Amino acid sequence: MTTDATAPWLIVGLGNPGPGYAANRHNVGFMVADLLAGRIGGSFKRAQKAQAQVLEGRVGPMGPGSRRVVLAKPLSFMNLSGGPVAGLRDFYKVPTANIVAIHDELDIDYGTLRLKLGGGDNGHNGLKSMTKSMGPEYHRVRFGIGRPPGRMQVADFVLKDFSSVERKELDYLVDRAADAVECLVTEGLERAQSAYNS
Repeated sequence: MTTDATAPWLIVGLGNPGPGYAANRHNVGFMVADLLAGRIGGSFKRAQKAQAQVLEGRVGPMGPGSRRVVLAKPLSFMNLSGGPVAGLRDFYKVPTANIVAIHDELDIDYGTLRLKLGGGDNGHNGLKSMTKSMGPEYHRVRFGIGRPPGRMQVADFVLKDFSSVERKELDYLVDRAADAVECLVTEGLERAQSAYNS
């Protein structure tokens, strides 16, 4: 599927709103979105037409290589992400193939990145909600968090903060995920996969 070079991109960090969730594994999408906002040089503002925080800007080299983006963090809880994302898609007239969801992924080792277009939700409630609202043909930047240790429930694991050992590498890994998003938007999926899929 080809993307429209003139249409904006909608880059969505998935997470749960509120300070109590900010450092959770499930909120790594928000962490990457916050870093991208810093690179763009702006701050998130409440969207008029959707339950989300947004920042409009450009990524990539100045000139014809840069891409117009809308960076977003839904203000609904994770399992209701689809409504705000679909609202932003409609308001900004973004083709579904120009949407990128950044999210935590249980079935990948911690810190590993995988980029893809379309596919299933793999039990991820944020993706499940997005797919229900607009179909599966959007890009995903999957940030590996690994499986829960021992008999810990998945829900407990994803809603816990990263461990002290994980936090030693977290800033670097979030930075790398932000690089992968920028590469995807400016150079395309194939180039981004060859550079960042590990």
